[in-house]
Amino acid sequence: MINIISPCVRNCCLNEENVCLGCFRSIDEIIQWSEATEQQKQGILHLANARKIDHRLKYGSNIDF
Repeated sequence: MINIISPCVRNCCLNEENVCLGCFRSIDEIIQWSEATEQQKQGILHLANARKIDHRLKYGSNIDF
């Protein structure tokens, strides 16, 4: 069994769309995380990664992802 850990980086700052700019999860995804199945967590991570890429393409960043 896979145990997916939270992507939280303890750098919480919500943007105007209620997405954390630390982990790129939506506020709803953050709230649902502890009750989510491993499959749901994988889906959340996929969406968060896509948001991270979009954000960095839009605003630029020299942090690796």
